[in-house]
Amino acid sequence: MSIPSEVSPAAPSAPVPPDLPPPTTPEAHGHGKEGVIALAVGSIGVVYGDIGTSPLYALRESLHFVSKGAVDRPTVIGIVSLLIWALVVVVTIKYVVFIMRADNRGEGGTLSLMALAQKVLGRGHTPSFLLGICGAALFYGDSIITPAISVLSAVEGLKYVTPVFEPYIVWISIVILIGLFAVQSRGTGSVAKFFGPIMLVWFLVLGAMGVSHIADDLGILAAFNPLNAAHFLMNNGSTGLFVMGSVFLAVTGAEALYADMGHFGRFPIRLAWLALIFPCLTLCYLGQGAMILSHPETAKDPFYLMAPSWGITPLVLLATVATVIASQAVITGAFSLTQQAVQLGLLPRLEIRHTSETQLGQIFLPQINRMLLVGVLALVVLFQTSSKLANAYGIAVTGAMLADTGLFFLVAWKVWKWKLPWVTLIVAPLLVVDLAFFGANCLKIPEGAYMPLVFGGLLIVLIWTWVRGSRIVSDKSRKDSLPLVDLLRMLERSKPVRVPGTAVFLTSDPETSPAALLHNLKHNKVLHKRNIMLT
Repeated sequence: MSIPSEVSPAAPSAPVPPDLPPPTTPEAHGHGKEGVIALAVGSIGVVYGDIGTSPLYALRESLHFVSKGAVDRPTVIGIVSLLIWALVVVVTIKYVVFIMRADNRGEGGTLSLMALAQKVLGRGHTPSFLLGICGAALFYGDSIITPAISVLSAVEGLKYVTPVFEPYIVWISIVILIGLFAVQSRGTGSVAKFFGPIMLVWFLVLGAMGVSHIADDLGILAAFNPLNAAHFLMNNGSTGLFVMGSVFLAVTGAEALYADMGHFGRFPIRLAWLALIFPCLTLCYLGQGAMILSHPETAKDPFYLMAPSWGITPLVLLATVATVIASQAVITGAFSLTQQAVQLGLLPRLEIRHTSETQLGQIFLPQINRMLLVGVLALVVLFQTSSKLANAYGIAVTGAMLADTGLFFLVAWKVWKWKLPWVTLIVAPLLVVDLAFFGANCLKIPEGAYMPLVFGGLLIVLIWTWVRGSRIVSDKSRKDSLPLVDLLRMLERSKPVRVPGTAVFLTSDPETSPAALLHNLKHNKVLHKRNIMLT
């Protein structure tokens, strides 16, 4: 007599399983139960905080490389054009239009792309596995740098209020960061309800400040022409590469946008970007550029100098709150990424707390939260200023984006069955842009960019060691265990006493007999009428 059972398909030996259990859908995340507008506003506070605070330093840092003398007109227009078209190509086209199509049962992120690719290519497919773990490891590097640079850049604005605060900027930043990580246990939903409206005000202020200064020099509208960006790069040689590294600061957070998809859903995140975030960021960069064309001396810190004298203090306070919120995007992204890594067998099992009754994607991981806090505080103490941290910022993000591009190519070609010429036509320009940004950020390695690379390298070693060790333990356990097929044959010959009811045996390997089932037979001498092997 055989054992009626539900057994998952046999899994070939490989480093990771193919999917992200448990299966989820947008409805399972609760997206169908909440209004789209409410979720879109919530996503503004959680998903877009990082990219929303880039105007604080992106144009300022880009101009540092060309401000040895007077900042000329073609330079300002060219750099603003680079900023705008970076938002168009990297965020709008690459992530919002294309990569966000690739969700693995409601979840996003590098590991979701890897899992999707391995559904067809197999779990032993080395390129997708390497791209996945490299992208994930580099994302963790970004998760540590983003809170540090965001909060420091905002708190530094206090020196425009009064020089008294200047010696205490680092300590104020440390206190704010500790408070930020302390509230993570309340859950993404609670954080979003508080942060969403604040960030909505922040983006409206960005747009309003930009509009108020565009009239300073309407010639800045020429930045919409991508030829101005191209001319700047062609005419500035190696300086153009350094500027590209700083221009990339404007799109950091795009990879978190995709990683956080499980928290709010694809459509609310897209709606927020197209209806509010992108227009406000564009207006702000245009306003900064127009102000610099009209008043070149403001190039030293164009963001804060856009505000009228009476508005500097409230702007600094709002910027400080906004940058605290900016850190939320990568923190929640790190939580989602870690959950996926645990489910895929890339990391040891960690405590995962679900913080919402309706949205499965809203989680809190205490160990990861503490690890990120320690890393962030170490960077603040080590680098002291946002300008120094800017040198370390970017390379981890560009590396993670390169991994996303490579995995998207595999998913579109092999999983979605798009024709290879079309996939190549879409991916090739995106890859060229990613490589250009990555190369530009590699120039920062001697000045601090080695930090996220070292951290990412350590994580890659950790992941590879865990996967390899788990594989060895699994192979040895399989050798010492009784195959389920053999157990069925034994039970055919020696029929045990059957008792009413259903028994469910949890197992990670559907091919071998669960230890609990064997112990039940050995000690109780009985077998339930129906037995389910559940992976």
